[in-house]
Amino acid sequence: MNDHCQPKPDLTKTTLAVLFIFLLIAASFWVLRPFAIAFLWATMIVIATWPLLLTLQTKLWGKRGLAVTVMTVLLLLVFVLPFSLAIAAIVDKADEIVGWVKSLGTISFPPPPKFLENIPLVGPKLAERWQQFALLSTADLSAQLGPYGAKLVRWFVDQAGSVGAMILQFLLTVIISAILYANGETAAAGVEGFARRLAGEKGKEAVSLAGKAVRGVAMGVVLTALIQSGLGGIGLALTGIPAASILTAVMFIFCIAQVGPILVLVPSIIWLFYKSGTLWGSALLVWSIPVLILDNLLRPVLIKKGADLPLLLIFSGVIGGLFAFGIIGLFIGPVILAVSYTLLKAWVEDENTTCDGITAEKDDLP
Repeated sequence: MNDHCQPKPDLTKTTLAVLFIFLLIAASFWVLRPFAIAFLWATMIVIATWPLLLTLQTKLWGKRGLAVTVMTVLLLLVFVLPFSLAIAAIVDKADEIVGWVKSLGTISFPPPPKFLENIPLVGPKLAERWQQFALLSTADLSAQLGPYGAKLVRWFVDQAGSVGAMILQFLLTVIISAILYANGETAAAGVEGFARRLAGEKGKEAVSLAGKAVRGVAMGVVLTALIQSGLGGIGLALTGIPAASILTAVMFIFCIAQVGPILVLVPSIIWLFYKSGTLWGSALLVWSIPVLILDNLLRPVLIKKGADLPLLLIFSGVIGGLFAFGIIGLFIGPVILAVSYTLLKAWVEDENTTCDGITAEKDDLP
C-alpha cells in the first residue's frame, strides 16, 4: 500500500531544472567573458607569488593591506610597465623595423671567424651556414631577409592587437590580483570545498597539485625568461647595441612566448659585424650561444623543483597549452594535465587497493 503512495519521479521537472542550471552557468560565463583572460592571468600570478606575499606580510608587521599594496606596486613596475613600453615601442616602430631588417640585405658578410669552427657540436654547422650567407649577393640576401622582418613584425602586431586594449587587460589583471591577494584564503577554501564536493579528498589533492604546477611553471618559465633576457641584455649593452633596454624587454616577451631571444640576438650580431667589425660581433656571438641554450637546461630543472610531476607531463602541458590557448596556455596546460594525472592515478590506485583487499580476503578463507 505504501509503495503505491510514493510519488513518481517528475522527469519534466528534473529536465527543466538541469536546463535552467546550464542556462544560468552559460549566462554567467557570458557576462564574465570580457574579464576571463585578466582573471586567468591574475589567478596564475597570485598562485605563483603567494609565498612572496606571505613573506612580505610577515616583514610588514603582519599587515595584509600593506603587503597587498607592495605586491600591487611591484606588479605594475615589473609586469605592466615593461610590457606596455615594449609593445608600444614595437608597434610604433613597426615600419622602421621592417626597413631595418630589409636593409640588412645590403650588408656584405665577412668570412666566418676562425674560432667558430672550433665550438663543439654546433661550430662546424654555424660556420658552414655563415659561409653560405657570405657568398650570397646583396640582392639575394635582401630577398631572403626581407620577408622574415615583415612576417615577424606582422605577427607581433597581430598578437599585441590594440595597444590600448592590451594595457587595459594588464590593468584589469593587476586589479583582480590585488583583490585575490586580499582574499586569497577565502578563495582557496571555496575552490577546495568545491573540489572536495566533487571528488572527496582526492579532489582537494588535485587542487593542491594544480597550484604547485602553476607555481612550478611560473618559476620555470618566468624565472628562466628573466635570466635569459637579462643575460642577453647585458651582452647587448656591453657590445654597444643601441636601445639595449627596449631590446631586453622585447627578448623577455619572446622568452615568455617560448620563442627565445634568438630573434633579437641574431640581428644584433649581424649589425655589430657590419658596424663595429669582427671583434664586437664575435664577442656578442660567443656570449649569445650559452644564452640561447640556457632555457633548455634551466627551465626543466626549475619546473620539476616546483611541482613533483613527471617532467614529460609538464613539458607536454607547457608546449601543448601554448599551442592550444596562447601564452596563457603555458599555465593552463600543465594545470589540466596535473589534475587529470592526479585523478587518474588515484582511480587506478583505488582499484588496485580494492583488488588487493579482495585477494587478501580470499586467501584468508579455509
